[in-house]
Amino acid sequence: METWIRLSIFLAVLALMLLWEARQPKRVARVSRWHRWRSHLALILTSSVLMRLVAPVGLTGIALWVTENNWGVFNQFERPLWLAIALGLIALDVVLYWQHRAFHRIPWLWRLHRVHHADPDFDVTTGVRFHPIEMLLSLAIKAATITLLGIPASAVLIFEITLNACSLFNHGNVQLPPKLESIVRKILITQELHRIHHSSLKRETNSNYGFSVVWWDWLFGSYTDRASAGSDHVDIGLQAYRNEKQNTPYIELIKLPFYKN
Repeated sequence: METWIRLSIFLAVLALMLLWEARQPKRVARVSRWHRWRSHLALILTSSVLMRLVAPVGLTGIALWVTENNWGVFNQFERPLWLAIALGLIALDVVLYWQHRAFHRIPWLWRLHRVHHADPDFDVTTGVRFHPIEMLLSLAIKAATITLLGIPASAVLIFEITLNACSLFNHGNVQLPPKLESIVRKILITQELHRIHHSSLKRETNSNYGFSVVWWDWLFGSYTDRASAGSDHVDIGLQAYRNEKQNTPYIELIKLPFYKN
């Protein structure tokens, strides 16, 4: 049931974002969308299969097992379920923020994460362009957090749905109306803010790490309000990976972390 709920919402958000991009694109694509999209789809399918093989019960199943065995901090004292859910959502989001920073700062983790940043374009499918090894490491980090804190399964399900939806939303090749964007960015990472994170300038890509709310970037000093080149002229991607044949085919994306440069 959990899988079908997550998949249904994921596909609905993806379809809405693709429609929005088709009707009101922010930028003209640099390379063939079809070539990129089929590789990105292959990546997420590979990751999904591997994660299901590694953790057949999924993260919600792990959370249920943790609760049944009375593991984790939250299960060591009396507390209302709503409080455990709220604290669990906050904890997972903070952990994912710091995970993201670590993948930028630690060289061998950056080798994996650069698959995501090497995309020469920026659209909703960039939100699923992650190397399978990175996805497995993220799974392990979230599973450890759930086990350590005893996060309820309902919180895990809400978080996973929200995480996927936000990743699709903030990678969209679209733009909210300026007045609305100025309001939304006070709460969520918008396309304008996340586009800065995909800038080829290192000081900009090492900012705006949040996947959902913007507050962690404010709190931990990684917030960048505006791109130096302006919203319409952010240079997307990595300078070392401009060749479409080098950073678009599925097999090249799988091999990319293992190149020296």
